[in-house]
Amino acid sequence: MKLIQGSLTKRALIAGLIAGGGILAASSFAMSAGGPAGKAGCEARHGQAADAKWEARRAAQLSELKEKLKLQPGQDAAWNAFASATGPGMRHAGGDRQAMRGEFEKLNTPQRLDRMLALSEARRARMLERTQAIKAFYAQLSPEQQSVFDAEAKLTHQPGEGRHRFPA
Repeated sequence: MKLIQGSLTKRALIAGLIAGGGILAASSFAMSAGGPAGKAGCEARHGQAADAKWEARRAAQLSELKEKLKLQPGQDAAWNAFASATGPGMRHAGGDRQAMRGEFEKLNTPQRLDRMLALSEARRARMLERTQAIKAFYAQLSPEQQSVFDAEAKLTHQPGEGRHRFPA
């Protein structure tokens, strides 16, 4: 009888381990299922949530700024150019950091330095484009509107708020 009980206990233990392993494997597969831009499941969802949160904050800040500026109908084209030049594509180059790290690991030191310089130049080009759009918009504003814009564009030091109060 003890032999049968021991055998049943072992079988139950093995069945439990197999079932637990299956659950772990299934959850691991679900977490690593490909998401947008080739990112893994959790990473992709976190990235989407962060991007959505940034977009919502940006839209609210732009709306608030537009109200405070009290734009005239003739300033709409300049506003639209400003808003699009400071949009998500101008925020950062994006890309998959993990893939970039993998790419960098394959390069030797001079190649890595050249790649970092190219990334820096691309970032500088985006900053220049954004700066030109902001200056063009600013030039379309009345002196009163420029004062409002200046006050709204000041740097903040609030964690999680980014460096600017609006995406300029």
